[in-house]
Amino acid sequence: MSTPTILCLALLLDALLGEPRWLWSRLPHPAIVMGKLIGWGDRRLNFAPSQKVKGTAFIAALVIAMACLGYAISCFGWLPQVILAAILLAQRSLVEHVAAVSNGLRQSLGEGRRAVAMIVSRDTGDMDTSAVARSAIESGAENLSDGVIAPAFWFLVGGLPGLLAYKVVNTADSMIGYRTPKHEQFGWAAARLDDLLNWVPARLTALLIAATHEGLRAWLSIRSDAIKHRSPNAGWPEAAMARAIDAAIAGPRTYDGALREFPFVNKGGRKTLDPDDIDATCHALWRTWAAFLGLTFVLIPFS
Repeated sequence: MSTPTILCLALLLDALLGEPRWLWSRLPHPAIVMGKLIGWGDRRLNFAPSQKVKGTAFIAALVIAMACLGYAISCFGWLPQVILAAILLAQRSLVEHVAAVSNGLRQSLGEGRRAVAMIVSRDTGDMDTSAVARSAIESGAENLSDGVIAPAFWFLVGGLPGLLAYKVVNTADSMIGYRTPKHEQFGWAAARLDDLLNWVPARLTALLIAATHEGLRAWLSIRSDAIKHRSPNAGWPEAAMARAIDAAIAGPRTYDGALREFPFVNKGGRKTLDPDDIDATCHALWRTWAAFLGLTFVLIPFS
């Protein structure tokens, strides 16, 4: 069975089942296993001297190990590939987490804050309704790229070895890829490799969002906002999503009690946001997912 065919089945299986709680309450999720392995390496290797060298070697070893594991699993045929790929894609769970913020806000501001705190790392205690909605929209756009489109893209490029290699790098970046005294050196390779692996998927995600909503007329504006973003990749899906729902997102936010003055994305869009805007984002996530599924299906005859 061809790689695009396997990916189509995996995308559909993920959309149908998502993350079954009954399964992951009994078995460790592969991403959790990766996280524990990365945490072990952080504890055992992240000390002077040569933290950058050790961090780079550790990430290289993880990528090689995951690629080899993916190759070994692939030898058992298409079914385990479909199942594992579906597990490592996150479309349905992403939409559920974003929608939970909308549902929470409709109950109370406090419930909305609690729900959005599950998906963002910024301070949420003093957020108003618009800030909660803005955070959910940003998280949905960014995670569509690195939680759905990017792993699917690397599956198309490199099969299961490519998907597992991408996921371990992305997980490492989320754990050790920070510019902090503890991780700036040890996590350097994880952060740089994650930026590299997400370069094409982030722009593809923005292209799909734009193409399935207002068309590509706003592409130059999307690009203009994206290159101002602190991340080389996250600004692309955020800028496209902001225009798809006519909202101004990003902007100032607080981390660990310190206000960070980030610029707005689509600053001419609406700044007063509510649960309806989060619902619109969820619809946009599914529409973009469907476009990618269709694109993958088109590739089947050529594989």
